[in-house]
Amino acid sequence: MNATSNPGTFNELIHAPTRLRICASLAPLQWAEFAQLRDALDVADSVLSKHLKQLSDAGYLEIERFSKAGRSHVRVALTANGRKSYVGHVAALRAMTETEA
Repeated sequence: MNATSNPGTFNELIHAPTRLRICASLAPLQWAEFAQLRDALDVADSVLSKHLKQLSDAGYLEIERFSKAGRSHVRVALTANGRKSYVGHVAALRAMTETEA
């Protein structure tokens, strides 16, 4: 690692397996619908809701409710702070696993 690289910051909240997978799934997207995320992660609605609330309470997610074709929908996105925290966490994990040559 060179002097200009930033090793990132380990984030306990993001590190939990389901929350890490949520952040990883959302990172390349602008928005994801709840059902799409639930199916991709293969978790129950209640499990996903619990983890989304924890990330939202920390300011890492934006949750938007809307109606489409007469049905209620929920979509989620990483906030700027959430994206920064996720990228920093991944950088910290990479720094931990790097070996000096």
